[in-house]
Amino acid sequence: MDSQRKKVLEQVLNLVTSPKDRSSVSLVCKDWYDVERHSRRHVFIGNCYSVSPEIVTRRFPNIRSVTLKGRPRFSDFNLVPPNWGGDVRPWLDVFATEYPQLEELRLKRMTVSDESLEFLAASFADFKALSLLSCDGFSTDGLEAIATDCKNLTELDIQENDIDDKSGDWLSCFPENFTSMEILNFSCLNSDVDFDALESLVSRCKSLKVLKVNKTVTLDQLRSLLNHAPQLLELGTGSFWQELTPSQHSELERVFSNCKNLHALSGLWQATALYLPVLYPVCTNLTFLNLSYAATLQSWDLAKLVANCPHLRRLWVLDTVEDKGLEAVGSNCPLLEELRVFPSSPDGDDIVDGVTESGFVAVSNGCPRLRYVLYFCWQMTNAAVATVAQNCPDITHFRLCIMTPAKPDHLTGEPMDEAFGAVVKTCAKLERLSVSGLLTDLTFEYIGKYAKNLEYLSVAFAGDSDQGMQYVMNGCPKLKKLEIRDCPFGDTALLSGLEKYESMRSLWMSACLVTMNACRSLASKVRRLNVEVMKDDENGDDSQADKVYVYRSIAGPRKDAPAFVLTF
Repeated sequence: MDSQRKKVLEQVLNLVTSPKDRSSVSLVCKDWYDVERHSRRHVFIGNCYSVSPEIVTRRFPNIRSVTLKGRPRFSDFNLVPPNWGGDVRPWLDVFATEYPQLEELRLKRMTVSDESLEFLAASFADFKALSLLSCDGFSTDGLEAIATDCKNLTELDIQENDIDDKSGDWLSCFPENFTSMEILNFSCLNSDVDFDALESLVSRCKSLKVLKVNKTVTLDQLRSLLNHAPQLLELGTGSFWQELTPSQHSELERVFSNCKNLHALSGLWQATALYLPVLYPVCTNLTFLNLSYAATLQSWDLAKLVANCPHLRRLWVLDTVEDKGLEAVGSNCPLLEELRVFPSSPDGDDIVDGVTESGFVAVSNGCPRLRYVLYFCWQMTNAAVATVAQNCPDITHFRLCIMTPAKPDHLTGEPMDEAFGAVVKTCAKLERLSVSGLLTDLTFEYIGKYAKNLEYLSVAFAGDSDQGMQYVMNGCPKLKKLEIRDCPFGDTALLSGLEKYESMRSLWMSACLVTMNACRSLASKVRRLNVEVMKDDENGDDSQADKVYVYRSIAGPRKDAPAFVLTF
């Protein structure tokens, strides 16, 4: 291919942003492969052990942005032992040499030390965006290094991390002439912030679009921040409870009224009915309302809020809103596409009513555009789930979490097989599914037969025999990730997916009936497949595999596995 054609193709490829589409382009011919590898600017790595940093940098020499994931998702539920791995430092060492032009780094479930953050800040002169989600190993000292040395930073997004929160003084480390911040999120931190430093930073950064503060920021301090940043598109408030004077209350109403462009709202810790009305002026334009930290919010509070949110697309709430609150959502939010209902009390001790099948059906009746559902509850029925699927046939993500393991239909006492059967039969676009409740192998027969577009499946406390998992492995042609815990699936089930593992990204099995011999056999039969076993008890049965993590890798077995991780 001559240089002119390569230049034209490169310009065309710059318009192709989907990683899947770019990967398809690279398979057309050698010339297209070469142009694609040199023109790619962003790379997504869903498992930091599926490939090495050396392989990535050889394949794509001109990357500016990297998204990198580490630990398996079940680490969110404390199922992955501490110090399992996923350290970002080996990647940074290679990037510093091969990608000195790196501008963005987005990490999820990775271990990030303060030393790594200091090295990052010192190694990339034009670094602009850092996102840390569910990471661990660092403290606010590391954030000080980022604030001090990343002169062109536009985004600092710190979410749901296990961080050593020493103090809020890191905010004062941004230079006085620093003005480039566009996205700032430190909502997961707990220390009192240096408010003078925060206010000065917000006032200087005229292009700030997203600001999410932590719960130590008071209502009156929030008023001051909004005075400086009426241009915000997304806001995460601090505590939404404080005794305000009448003039402070009026000022709070005024600054919210001036936020004409706000379309996403979160935070609202300790929100009460007293100050919620100040939000009504901005509710009109809201498309995303995250109330997952508003533990004091009641059903009538939610009803009043959503009555002012006609354009809402995404809603996250706690189950304290109860069915009445969800009924209000169904009545007022016809454009809703995503609903997440989280548990306020995982053990259920403090729940009086919570949410039930009634609230679930009410939302589906009024929100036919629903695509994404995450619903934690303590009871459910087959009929209700079937109704939801019928009302919302375009659902792509259906995650139903009945909190009591193996709980049947609470009205009929029957297994919940027909509920999930209805979902996979009716929702042809389904990509992600989490199942719960009392389930027999019939559920998995339905999934294997009807879930043709399913990519992610999560299973807990379900099934009767190996046959259940076999149904899934023999069906579901697009399956990428399978997560299983506390199920009666053993060696036969594990080894039934030999061909499937070639195209899957990963398999997790814990507290099942898998043996070490089956893991060895699997590793020997499938090329480029890493099989890891984590032992829960050093004195336990040596023949049993307590936790099994299987994933494809072109880098071979990892070299940093701790002693409790056996690799095959």
